[in-house]
Amino acid sequence: MKLQGFSEVPEGTYPDGPVVVTDGDFDQLISRYPFVVVDLWAEWCMPCRMIAPIVAELAEKYKGRIVFAKLDVEENPSTASRYNVRAIPTLLVFKDGKLVDQMVGALPRSKLESRLSEHLG
Repeated sequence: MKLQGFSEVPEGTYPDGPVVVTDGDFDQLISRYPFVVVDLWAEWCMPCRMIAPIVAELAEKYKGRIVFAKLDVEENPSTASRYNVRAIPTLLVFKDGKLVDQMVGALPRSKLESRLSEHLG
């Protein structure tokens, strides 16, 4: 699955699936959408690869309500450092630009979804 870069998403629209975000456009992403989940991952990380299809499925299911993004911590260490991320995968959950939750590890889909639904209200 080819991921779309966040910078390619037209203003005022929601992406079709997870978008690739960088240290450079991270702040713009979390300020543009009211509810954002950022998957911090790395290519070599097996648990990251395990949750990737779940993140893609959730992005499709919640399109228009939650934006899912993927940030490669190897290429973008500043954001991981800024949020004190010590292990990957880590999902950072933002509402209205503010961090409201953090999930660490390859959690099952049911667990991820129940945590997200708590924030959807």
